[in-house]
Amino acid sequence: MTDELILRKKAKIKRKTLLAPDIYRITFETDICRGAKPGQFVLVYPKDGSKLLGRPFCIADTTAEYMDIVFRVVGEGTREISSCTAGDMLEIEGPLGRGYPFDNDKISGRTIALLGGGLGAPSLLFLARELAEAGSAAETAAYLGYRDKGFKCFLADDFRAYCMDTVIATDDGSEGIRGNVLEALEESGKNPELIYACGPLPMLKAVKEYAQKRGSEAYISLEEHMACGLGVCLGCVVKTVLRDEHSRVNNARICTEGPVFSAEEVDI
Repeated sequence: MTDELILRKKAKIKRKTLLAPDIYRITFETDICRGAKPGQFVLVYPKDGSKLLGRPFCIADTTAEYMDIVFRVVGEGTREISSCTAGDMLEIEGPLGRGYPFDNDKISGRTIALLGGGLGAPSLLFLARELAEAGSAAETAAYLGYRDKGFKCFLADDFRAYCMDTVIATDDGSEGIRGNVLEALEESGKNPELIYACGPLPMLKAVKEYAQKRGSEAYISLEEHMACGLGVCLGCVVKTVLRDEHSRVNNARICTEGPVFSAEEVDI
């Protein structure tokens, strides 16, 4: 689990934006994620008291004064959160989990690729800003995948704002390159030394195989349904080469040992 202080308190919604059908960006006025690392997440609790469990959302961006989440409506909890408006107060807990490793020794002078498939892009946006501010990578490019142009390439302009080469891929070719993010990366002819990726499991499996074949170092953020989000219920586990000291088996809890793992660590 992260060494950062985990807090739980109410935060005011500053702004809500509809980015694409059923995909929202909410900005909270809060300092709860002061010191958070890219790749970590928070639990947001719906106002309905009958829903006891918080919904996990990656930290799309944060400063000492605000925090952004970007999410798709998939159930009653996220639908209720999406119905909130500016001025509403919601309870937030975090920051939680382990984020992307990106210390200067790791990124300095290296070529880097960010691969975001579907709702994986929000997990990488905070990292994109940190990499841009560090300025020590030799080159950084983002590859963002969407099903079709109906998703309006949400967040693509945010990546571009960090002076980052941003390549769009869509399943049907209605925007950018036809195909997925790995096909877009291969078409670019680049062979990044360091990869950060978030997206559906089949995509992450392909990223792991790609990195092994190319000799790239890869870190992946696993998207998984979480119950408690605090490592107690063992409801979100992944097979790993390492033995978990909590369960005494070769499993890791995505909410605590993850959600970010070295691609070599996990058996996916």
